[in-house]
Amino acid sequence: EHYKTISRTEGSLAYSTVNRRYKPPLSPLDLPVIDPVDNSSGRMSDKHLKEHWTDEEISDAVRDNVVMTWASSAGRYSLPRIVRGEGIYLYDNAGKQYMDLTSMAVCTNMGYTVDDNIREAIVKQLTELPYVYPGLAMVEVRARLCSLLAEITPGDINGFLFALGGSEANEGAIRIARRYTGRWKIMSAMRSYHGGTSGPLAATGDFRTRFAGDQPGFVKVFSPHALRFSTGASDEDAAAQALKMLEEQILSEGADTIAAILLETIVGANGVFLHPSGYLEGVRGLCDRYGILLILDEVMCGFWRTGPLFAFQHFRGVVPDILTSAKGLTSSFLPMGMIGMRQHIKDHFENNALGWGATYANHPVLMACAYEVVKANVRNNLERRVRAIEGGMLREVDALIRKHKCVLQGRVIGAFGCLDLINAKGESLNLLGQELPREALVVKESMAKHGLIGLFRSPMMHICPPLVITDEELRELFR
Repeated sequence: EHYKTISRTEGSLAYSTVNRRYKPPLSPLDLPVIDPVDNSSGRMSDKHLKEHWTDEEISDAVRDNVVMTWASSAGRYSLPRIVRGEGIYLYDNAGKQYMDLTSMAVCTNMGYTVDDNIREAIVKQLTELPYVYPGLAMVEVRARLCSLLAEITPGDINGFLFALGGSEANEGAIRIARRYTGRWKIMSAMRSYHGGTSGPLAATGDFRTRFAGDQPGFVKVFSPHALRFSTGASDEDAAAQALKMLEEQILSEGADTIAAILLETIVGANGVFLHPSGYLEGVRGLCDRYGILLILDEVMCGFWRTGPLFAFQHFRGVVPDILTSAKGLTSSFLPMGMIGMRQHIKDHFENNALGWGATYANHPVLMACAYEVVKANVRNNLERRVRAIEGGMLREVDALIRKHKCVLQGRVIGAFGCLDLINAKGESLNLLGQELPREALVVKESMAKHGLIGLFRSPMMHICPPLVITDEELRELFR
């Protein structure tokens, strides 16, 4: 009762100027007045009604409207203007032929000639049903593609869903692991790359991770391949040492806080590093010991790039809990990524919300493309073809190492290869992400001069040709 006598709208009963209804001490701010900008739609120019543009019109549009990814946009003027492709070759507007050294971003596995069956399947799906939202309707091709992948994928990886690319697939895998375990931390390796969206970029272990800013919940671990020190004189020693360091970090972080360990089965963009024998098997064992999920990122190395369907098949007894891939799934004819999960994870989400999705996930036209690409490669026994390519790659990379002092070392598995380049002092040309030195610029100029197109990420030189390359073309590639 006393409180009501001193705190009143009219003020205290005894002292009416005290405790009156509060008045804001500052006057209201005037609303800002904007400098109006015309936001009406523009008019489509007549040039968009023309079948062919002039070189000047194309150059003007590139200059005025095109923005590049990753690097600054200034480099767009020096890019060749590619107008068509056939087999493993591309052709620019001047008719110059380029041999694809790296399957673009290690993704055009089937080259640039699209089989009739694939083209017809895409057109058929586009004609009959171009799109349905995946949460509102089921389409036959989704059932078919999931069934096919469950049949051919090792182990009990039986549940599948489809993103728009590898980065989005890894984003979904991270979300799924966190929701399944109820934990937050994701452990990933230094010298790795997992994609350009925020989560996978935070998990990335090269300079690009800094573009993502500070992202809590991601822990970097040493890989068996360091920049300035050796983890062992032999593969066995390196595997054992790296596993000891990994277990130490698990114990320090707290196993009950770690949702998953995310690794590239074969490290791709950072140098085609082959994990020493026993390492990936040991990681699988540590995950089992501490109840941590194993996510294997096969965005680049999956779908026969290293020989077998998936690269984890090189490692005895290893099956990931969650598998991601993309690139070779459709041979980049259309954009699509894949998330596969083992039966126990699939079962968990039978009655629990997955918590990940997208408007264009499980897109019918993209799935129709993937279904035909995978079927064709199974029927054509692509694994056998890649084993033959591997033999030629091993032979030619060995010759380069022996012949050129600027090649420190090289690695090859399947049609997946990389050279480490050094300067006259025997030092690495640069650190990945640094400004290119003179020697690297010479390499880029030489590639363009000799009609080679592909990713050159100095000081590494990737050699990852389309999987349709012939023996004769492979020899020509290395000349």
